[in-house]
Amino acid sequence: MDETGEILKGEKCPICSENALTLIEQEVEVPYFNKMYIFSMSCSACKYHKSDIEAIETHEPSKFTIEINSEEDLKIRVVKSAQATVKIPRIMTIESGPSSNGYITNIEGVINRVMNMIESVRDNEEDQDKKKKAKNLLKKLNKVLWGQEPLKIIIEDPTGNSAIISDKAVKSKL
Repeated sequence: MDETGEILKGEKCPICSENALTLIEQEVEVPYFNKMYIFSMSCSACKYHKSDIEAIETHEPSKFTIEINSEEDLKIRVVKSAQATVKIPRIMTIESGPSSNGYITNIEGVINRVMNMIESVRDNEEDQDKKKKAKNLLKKLNKVLWGQEPLKIIIEDPTGNSAIISDKAVKSKL
């Protein structure tokens, strides 16, 4: 990825009001997706973090669907805006919202984010049935990471600023 950008340090944090916020704005060239802006703010005092990604060119609302069935598929590039919803049928739906972040990662990174959320439920839930369900979901996702089990991932974005960059991905209108 080609990058140019601006970094501002020592800004006032909107959460803790300390002058510990770093603002980053980058223009990034993403293969097969053209130029995008990445916006990020992180506070070293309270650990607040917010990021988003936005295409410079406007896009139609879109839906990307991909079936993962090998370890090689884990390397497929994913661009997700803060407005996108990530759906993994029978596992989890990650809705967009005020705390949603945009990011550029790969399929493995998306699965790891989901696993972190499920681990949090497993570790903090009082209900034993919910803990057991979380453990089973983690086992299933580990099998996906080892290339032993298929998995479908769907990204729906009303802004069109998200993509799964692969010939295996099916793009459709939202």
